[in-house]
Amino acid sequence: MSSPRRPQARARVKSSPEMNQSDLQSGSLEASLLRLFNDHQNADIRLREHTEKSKKEAIKSASRVSDLLVEAVNGDVEECFVNEKRIEVEIRALKATILRFGKQTNQWLASTHAINNAIKEIGDFENWMKTMELDCKSITAAISNIHQS
Repeated sequence: MSSPRRPQARARVKSSPEMNQSDLQSGSLEASLLRLFNDHQNADIRLREHTEKSKKEAIKSASRVSDLLVEAVNGDVEECFVNEKRIEVEIRALKATILRFGKQTNQWLASTHAINNAIKEIGDFENWMKTMELDCKSITAAISNIHQS
């Protein structure tokens, strides 16, 4: 809503240059009113200029504050974005390392299982050899006993 405007006077007022000396003397009231009116107009113009200047300065200041706030927020957001990218790269590297270690672990497990089986087979062979040796000794002792008797 705009404030209501006062109607402007439509009467023609002589300006100071148009007034002659006799008008000033005879109508000192008119001269005073004219002076007051001119002073008021000059003060009004100065006030408007000052208000416009203050408005422009306030807009510049608000714009600068806004820019600084956006820069501050964007700086933090940019830093978070860069950190997120670094973390993603590290995650990919760790994933590749985990997969490589998983494959190596499976190879080690397969190798140790094969070694365990080989050791079991050697143990079984050793047992078989001992059994055979005992059997051979028994047979030799039996043949010796038979041969001596």
